[in-house]
Amino acid sequence: MEHLVRAHAVVAPLPPRAPLRRLRQALPLHRRLPRPPRLRSLPARQARLRHRLPSPLCLAVFPTSAALRAHRPACKLSGAPHPSSVQSLTRSMSRMGVRGGEGAVALGCKMVGGESDGTLDVCARVCVVDEHEAILYESFVKPLIPVTHYRYETTGIRPEHLRDAPTVKQAMRRVQDILLNGEQSYSSCGAARLLVGHGLEHDLDALGMDYPAHLKRDTAAYPPLMKTSARLMSNSLRYLTRTCLGYEIQTGGHHHPYDDCVAAMRLYKRMRAMRDQHGRSKDNDDDPTVKAFPAWRQRELERMSPEELLAMSKPDYRCWCLDDDRRC
Repeated sequence: MEHLVRAHAVVAPLPPRAPLRRLRQALPLHRRLPRPPRLRSLPARQARLRHRLPSPLCLAVFPTSAALRAHRPACKLSGAPHPSSVQSLTRSMSRMGVRGGEGAVALGCKMVGGESDGTLDVCARVCVVDEHEAILYESFVKPLIPVTHYRYETTGIRPEHLRDAPTVKQAMRRVQDILLNGEQSYSSCGAARLLVGHGLEHDLDALGMDYPAHLKRDTAAYPPLMKTSARLMSNSLRYLTRTCLGYEIQTGGHHHPYDDCVAAMRLYKRMRAMRDQHGRSKDNDDDPTVKAFPAWRQRELERMSPEELLAMSKPDYRCWCLDDDRRC
């Protein structure tokens, strides 16, 4: 009987004002109460969602947490937002009658394989974003020739994605409408937009369209972004994004053209904000001192120091900083 009494004995409860920690310690290990989750107030959660986390590059630069917190709202090195969230925002803006702003737009295409060996690049997805990284147009594209290799590992494209998609000609017209910006034809002084991209000739050829050279801003062909070797060669967009912007793209899995558009646009805006230190800029574009040196002053040219030669030299490309005040 004594063992039954001990088995049914009731443990005397703790006083009602005992802290929860003492109550948890008094219970057996297998019956201890779980710790309550840490609750955040609604303003704190909204602030956490509203402020972007800093780039890992910033985490290594700022020595203290206070300096990092002060930098976090202005951090420009975060990766591109997920395309689905940007698409929902773009649809909401369209329903409210809000259209993309003026200025440059970025174009990106994803290719699948055509021909018998699958090596011919065929456009199967296109994306266009504005300077604020909002999607102006994004769609799968139905190629004119049969697709023999979908390159699913990197594109994420399946046959069902292209079955009811717009044709290449329809997608080309949509892109042209965005670039013309209400004009009937391209002009150097009109409202046509600047076109930004990486390897623009490849993407434009895949869409079957052309664009004036003076309106194209190709990060693969801009000399300050190219390899400084004996012969100018293009850097990959992945390398430029990691080196100049501080974050990674195309790291694995499916690649979305939106990420390429955002990276190219950020590179363009960064180059546009930099003044050319070697001669031509928006301040001295018409400076007579940077004109060609006359042949009859050859001896004077030979006596100049390297610093003097650099000061009077003129680059053989147009600086993108001149786009800030583009005018007729």
